[in-house]
Amino acid sequence: MACPHAPKNLLSRLWIAITHSAFIVGLLSLIWLIARTGTKPSRVAYPCQRTAAANGAAWLAAYVIPLLPFARTLRGERIGRRVASRGLGFVILAMGVLCLGSGLEPAASRGAHTVLALTLSEQRATNTLLSSVFAVQGIKSSTSGMGIPDLISLMSAHDTCFYRSGEAGVAKGPNGLFAADDVVLIKVNCQWDQRGGTNTDLLRAVIQALLSHPDGFTGEVIVADNGQAQFGPRRNGGSLDWARNNAETLSQSAQEVVDAFSETARVSTYLWDEITLNEVAEYSRGDSEDGYVVEAEEASRSRMPITYPKFTTLYDTHVSFKHGIWDPEAQTYNSHRLKVINLPVLKPHMIYGVTGAVKHYMGVVSDWLSSMSGMRAHNAIPLGAMGLEMAETRFPTLNVLDALYVSFRPGDGPMVYYAAATQIGIIAASTDPVALDAWAARHILMQGAEQAGYATSSFNPSTSESPKGSFAHYLEESRQVLHEQGFRVTSDERAMHVFVRAL
Repeated sequence: MACPHAPKNLLSRLWIAITHSAFIVGLLSLIWLIARTGTKPSRVAYPCQRTAAANGAAWLAAYVIPLLPFARTLRGERIGRRVASRGLGFVILAMGVLCLGSGLEPAASRGAHTVLALTLSEQRATNTLLSSVFAVQGIKSSTSGMGIPDLISLMSAHDTCFYRSGEAGVAKGPNGLFAADDVVLIKVNCQWDQRGGTNTDLLRAVIQALLSHPDGFTGEVIVADNGQAQFGPRRNGGSLDWARNNAETLSQSAQEVVDAFSETARVSTYLWDEITLNEVAEYSRGDSEDGYVVEAEEASRSRMPITYPKFTTLYDTHVSFKHGIWDPEAQTYNSHRLKVINLPVLKPHMIYGVTGAVKHYMGVVSDWLSSMSGMRAHNAIPLGAMGLEMAETRFPTLNVLDALYVSFRPGDGPMVYYAAATQIGIIAASTDPVALDAWAARHILMQGAEQAGYATSSFNPSTSESPKGSFAHYLEESRQVLHEQGFRVTSDERAMHVFVRAL
């Protein structure tokens, strides 16, 4: 289906073409790296230089190296060989510099990490209680269930049952979160490999918890994300089958985890990168094609058009992220059966300070189609766009924050290499994504950064100390959007209960 929402002028079209072209972005990144680094090699450690280095390395690998074998055809074989050998030497030298700048580790250091123990304390709301945060610490690779059973138990002990059931019992009750026949979409982070993506051991534990529903699970589990078909380690978006993963066994990808379950249960993956450029209409309008629905009416606050995925799973389940499960025979949606577990990895972000539960919804939208409709989603984050996306499509039923391995160096993300991550063994959860982010930024990122000797300002959730466009600013804008739409969220710790279990 052709996109009817074209950019309004030639300049907008040109800008979109430039910013979404791997060739142009890679070439400009290489030029920027050389010009900015100059005669000071130490500058390659800057966050912007590391990103430019990664882009430049990918550009050389994709567009220059493949051409070298054909250099001998240029003006004779001898000259060609000379061009090829010198060109290859230049590329090897350039790749060495680029690898230094981008932080690519030698094979011997892959998987290396330090260990840090943080102090987490329980607290009780002193103002009107709005939200609760639950945290489990002391998780090791040998911990059974990666702390998820302990998290479920902690939640249940404080009136938040994981399982919805007609009978009250351990971790279950009429007000529980997930029913036995629900379709549960687990939104992971798959745009980046190594420690930049959601821990796949944790993903395995969450899926196992769902399948262990005390009433017998008869529903479906979908693991999904949109790496936007851009950026990422290969400059072409995300993957659910990376070779290097955030896991104890580094080769264990999200797809491998899902494949192990799919032999006995309805568990599947869907990489939304594959449909992020395809604009479609809803099932109710007679369109059964997989793709993204675009609601181009601009919101007054964020000016970002709402975009969301609509797709059919491996088990022929028709899913609209906004409206729920589509029944083609009855021609109706069941919104209540579709639940979302928001499963981000906590990390710094080179532009917006922090990636957590709120910003993780950047993997729900289509950056491409929002760009073509007037406001690129990624640029609208400071305006509360991710809060708007949650409010206008589907608010997460539960947010589970992966803080098993964390980088505390400001600006290190969204890519986080193995050697840059510190093992802290924490997971945290809340039905309120804003509260979870505010608490985690202050008590995990700021505490860890301070111990590691890094500045903490970019992690600070206090708007009184943060400039426009910062983490605190986009979090507050998102909070306001959600509050205006009637959602019970807060960034004020005086309105939070915090419960902690140490293993």
